[in-house]
Amino acid sequence: MSDLSVNSGRKYTRIKVCGITSVNDAILCAEAGVDAIGLVFYEKSPRLVSVDIAADISRAVGPFVTVVGLFVDASPVYIQAVLSSVSLHVLQFHGNESEAFCRQFDRPFIKALRIADDTDIHSVAARYNGASGLLLDTYRKGMPGGTGETFNWQLVPHHLGGRITLAGGLNTGNVVQAIDAVKPYAVDVSGGVESAPGVKDRGKIRSFIGAVRELNRQVP
Repeated sequence: MSDLSVNSGRKYTRIKVCGITSVNDAILCAEAGVDAIGLVFYEKSPRLVSVDIAADISRAVGPFVTVVGLFVDASPVYIQAVLSSVSLHVLQFHGNESEAFCRQFDRPFIKALRIADDTDIHSVAARYNGASGLLLDTYRKGMPGGTGETFNWQLVPHHLGGRITLAGGLNTGNVVQAIDAVKPYAVDVSGGVESAPGVKDRGKIRSFIGAVRELNRQVP
């Protein structure tokens, strides 16, 4: 991932929509102009997608939308099985995976960090220097992600902004404030653009993308 910093400190912000469960929703996101989509391969998630449907989705979005596969403490055998069927460009790890574990699949990877008020983000991030990026989500005990809640954006060290994909409770109403606070590489939304878990809403997706794109138009 490149960091397109500008002199003003504001960056062009990419958009990822996670938790895609159908080809129709994937095409909707691609046509609306997202940079990436996320496919969840975690059996406890309401947004779990089957390998067969995921393969169809990866083909349907075309060559210029990044397809990200999300895993939570999955076995290497399972991850390799998914990779053998689904064209994933980037892997996203939400569990207790070490950097060595994440690197073994010959794909760029993102490491998700769950943020609580006492999290030392700098210290945790330092353990994943080989990651293409870090995804920051809200900590809730027993949930590896998808809480639908924001965390304190002021906790994010300013120098990490270019590595950060910001997640956690984002929606059209707060995404501009979130970008202003963190200046992330990208924002990641799931529940904030849904009509039900795993079912994306056309109007919400377009509104979310529109809010971010309007901010991006202000980048010198």
